[in-house]
Amino acid sequence: MNEIICPNCKKVFKVDEAGFADIIKQVRDHQFEEELKNRLALAEKEKDSAVKLAEANIKNSSQEELAKKDKELTELKAKTDTELAEKLAKKETEIAEMKSKIQNVETEKKLEVSEAIKKIEKERDDLANDLKIKDTEKELLEKSIKEQFTNKLIAKDEAIKMKDDEINRLKDFKQKLSTKMVGETLEQHCEVEFNKLRATAFQNSYFEKDNDSSGGNKGDYIYKETDDAGNEIISIMFEMKNENDETSTKKRNEDFFVKLDKDRNEKDCEYAVLVSLLESENELYNTGIVDVSHKFGKMYVIRPQFFIPIITLLRNAAMNSMKYKVELNLMRNQNIDITNFEEKIDAFKAGFARNYRLASDQFDKAIGEIDKSIKNLQKTKEALLSSENNLRLANNKADDLTIKKLTRGNPTMKEKFDELN
Repeated sequence: MNEIICPNCKKVFKVDEAGFADIIKQVRDHQFEEELKNRLALAEKEKDSAVKLAEANIKNSSQEELAKKDKELTELKAKTDTELAEKLAKKETEIAEMKSKIQNVETEKKLEVSEAIKKIEKERDDLANDLKIKDTEKELLEKSIKEQFTNKLIAKDEAIKMKDDEINRLKDFKQKLSTKMVGETLEQHCEVEFNKLRATAFQNSYFEKDNDSSGGNKGDYIYKETDDAGNEIISIMFEMKNENDETSTKKRNEDFFVKLDKDRNEKDCEYAVLVSLLESENELYNTGIVDVSHKFGKMYVIRPQFFIPIITLLRNAAMNSMKYKVELNLMRNQNIDITNFEEKIDAFKAGFARNYRLASDQFDKAIGEIDKSIKNLQKTKEALLSSENNLRLANNKADDLTIKKLTRGNPTMKEKFDELN
């Protein structure tokens, strides 16, 4: 595009190459015609002047001069006609050449315009094809995103379901470890657990309900075990307390310590054990075997799942104590100082306390790991729920994707799409 200033109004306007060539053609044709007319008029004036001069000279000259002038006039006229004819022929030749050049220029411009149109049409077709390809890619991308979103939602739902099942399983496992007994009473549970091992592990053991109320009170169960010689190895007074048994008023484990200690002493038992489902939310009693010897000697509080373990621990300790008793008898028979025996007893007590502490620590650690697993699974569930929200936002963004938004702020692409439309 070229800018042209009007010489009259001084206004600037733009023309393309084809328009510019057309203006030049018009200007050249007009100038040539004007120049030709001026020169013809000038030649006519010169001719008339010469004729008039000749006539005047003829009138004022003699006949000879008149004849001479006529001859000269004739020659001049012939010469003028010849020159004029030559000039006209030359001008016609120039006009033909200029017309040929103009025609060539117009032909070249038409070819250039045709090529430019073809190029633009090709760009338009390419752009249309690109647009179709982009639309196809967009459709495929939307379909792929929706499929991925659907697959991720399915996987997320399955993962959440698995995590929920795992959390419920761990919670149920912890509850079973800590407090609950389902489908049977506490006494029945302990009796069944003992009878499962009676034939193999407790062949010389006695575990029955305490039916002797001669002293005014009686406990729930008494456990006693003797060796092959009939010597008593260990005796335990058991008290069973189920939460369902105390529906009218909620009681604590400590409420039964005095009675249990009294029953233990009256029945001449070495240990006292309270098997309790009371205070189900108390973490102290949910952690494992609880030693309450600081209040009542040789007394322990356990949950039902530690019924067999407490018997095993106390029994093993008593078996070791029997060895020391035998050694004590031998030492007494040999008049050995009793202090050595007491030192061994103290060492045994320290070892037993250490083993008990280690077992309690391991149980605490196991409970802590279960709590950590539940927390981690809960965090995983929350992360999956958060990923669902992000996938929903991504799907909304894909649905909102339009050509209008893509071309916003991009005048070049907008112009291309407008031309296509």
